[in-house]
Amino acid sequence: MIRDVMDLHTHTIASGHAYSTIMEMVQAARDKGLELLGITEHGPAMKGSCQTIYFQNVKVIPRERCGVKTLFGVELNIMDVDGRVDLPDELLPAMDVCVASLHIPCFPPKSLEENTRAYINVMKNPYVNIIGHPDDPRYPIDLRAVVEAAKESHVLLEMNNSSMAPTSFRKATREGYLEFLELCKEYDQPILMGSDSHVDIDVGNHGYVADILELAKFPEHLIVNTDIEKVKPYLNYYNR
Repeated sequence: MIRDVMDLHTHTIASGHAYSTIMEMVQAARDKGLELLGITEHGPAMKGSCQTIYFQNVKVIPRERCGVKTLFGVELNIMDVDGRVDLPDELLPAMDVCVASLHIPCFPPKSLEENTRAYINVMKNPYVNIIGHPDDPRYPIDLRAVVEAAKESHVLLEMNNSSMAPTSFRKATREGYLEFLELCKEYDQPILMGSDSHVDIDVGNHGYVADILELAKFPEHLIVNTDIEKVKPYLNYYNR
């Protein structure tokens, strides 16, 4: 069994289509024995999510509650093939953790080349820490080019548990994940398991991804969830 002490991709009611409060998410993390929680609300381009002023004021929130280190950041929407995102550059350094993702409402799927360019370009942003759910088959990508760029840019690639759920819109496939993981092994590229939870009961739920990691015999030293010290070099919070 993979040791798992963190969940860095979660959403609260502030994201507009999630259903738990900050304290409910923190308490769920505590009850599951997590040491580190990331609350990463959807950026303002996502319909119904919080606006820029929300992210400007996260500095007021305590970073530890109920014995759980809690980071506050954003799941940025990648807006175009040039890798532009939906928060201003001057605000990104204040985010403890920045996930960058492709979402249908903000970036309709394009060609393999264009989707790949969007990922590669957003990774050039020094405040982007994690690429969220690069497993979405609606966005065909050059897997090798994305893994190579992540390695070069010192960015984590997320293996998203929600993408593997039977009810998921993304419908990630086991075969796609196995191919991705083989490339990560080849490039010695670390991955992050993320729940992408939109309700407290899913905090720390990485079961689907953990099963695939074990099937792939993925090396533990490349799974950052096993130790907070592994993830610190990647996050804005620890490198200001």
